[in-house]
Amino acid sequence: MSDHDETPGNRFRKELPEEVPASAAEVENGSGSAATADERQDDGLTGRQRLANGLWPPRVTRAQLIVALLLFGLGFGLAVQVASNSDSDTALRGARQEDLVRILDELDDRTQRLEDEKQGLEKQRDELENSSDQAEEARKQTIEKERQLGILAGTVAAQGPGITMTIDYTKGTVEANMLLDAIQELRAAGAEAIQVNGVRVVAGTYFSDSGNGVSVDGNKINAPYRFKVIGKPQDLEPALNIPGGVVQTLEKEQATVTIERSDKIVVDALRAAKRPDYARSSSQ
Repeated sequence: MSDHDETPGNRFRKELPEEVPASAAEVENGSGSAATADERQDDGLTGRQRLANGLWPPRVTRAQLIVALLLFGLGFGLAVQVASNSDSDTALRGARQEDLVRILDELDDRTQRLEDEKQGLEKQRDELENSSDQAEEARKQTIEKERQLGILAGTVAAQGPGITMTIDYTKGTVEANMLLDAIQELRAAGAEAIQVNGVRVVAGTYFSDSGNGVSVDGNKINAPYRFKVIGKPQDLEPALNIPGGVVQTLEKEQATVTIERSDKIVVDALRAAKRPDYARSSSQ
């Protein structure tokens, strides 16, 4: 074609650049760079989805929840305390001198009242302790008095120093009045507890002749008569051996008398406690 054959349309087509064919990779991927941008956009959305899935729902353990509640409570308490102190400080800072003096006087009065109440309570405590001690001492004295009276009444067993006197006879005769004389001599010498052949001797004890033996409070006993006596041995034995006393009288009746001192005499024969029919304590 000659230069004359070039028309404007042809010149326009020659000036336009020819389209570069897409590479094989671009063809396979679809539309080249456009496909790559879409993949980037898809990757971004997937990351956000993954982040959202990781944050919600929140996974809170029981320990974390408890710690959070404790921290919340502590913070709330501190806030209330600070607010209260701030209000008090603000109120006192803004108070007049007369009001401050009145507040101090009220505090002094309250302190004095508390001190008086404390002293009163301490006094009551001391009185209660003394009363308790007195009650305990009275109880101990009552128990000891009961034991002493029980020994005298024959309702309680007793032990202590004393003597054992044995009276026996083969030819002569030992009558009830001789044994009663021995009891009287022992009591006069300070005997505190006496037992004769398993029978407890008390204030109302009586002796009577019963055939070949003797009866003590209605209980018949036979020779040898064994007296177990609690008291001071140095006083009991001489009282029985005085001239014309119990020992000499019994020996005249051809009876044999032996006396042995001991540091421990046990009087364990008991009498049943008898309630009087008419007598009553004068303190009632």
